[in-house]
Amino acid sequence: MNFSAIGVVVFLLTISNIFMTFAWYGHLKDLATKPWYIAVLISWLIAFFEYLVQVPANRYGNAQHLQLGQLKIIQEVVTLAVFVPFSVYYMNRPININFLWAGLCMCGAVYFIFRS
Repeated sequence: MNFSAIGVVVFLLTISNIFMTFAWYGHLKDLATKPWYIAVLISWLIAFFEYLVQVPANRYGNAQHLQLGQLKIIQEVVTLAVFVPFSVYYMNRPININFLWAGLCMCGAVYFIFRS
């Protein structure tokens, strides 16, 4: 297994997921008083930058022979790792035990998708 390739993919997907999380949820805080179509347009603009990083991340991972399922599970783990701090620190939402359970389920998913 090429751990340096996984590291590059994780790094790029982390950047991508920061953009994605703001595109998907940031408008709930920042644009709550604006019409929904304004939130859509701004979210699409943010998502454009997400795709500028996400597409190369997945292409690189694929070129390094990571399986499609492995790329997906990496993306989901990164999403949770980005979402929890975003939820707590940016959206001011409380963390609860369900985040821990979700994280443990993701650990199981990583184990099963990467086992030989």
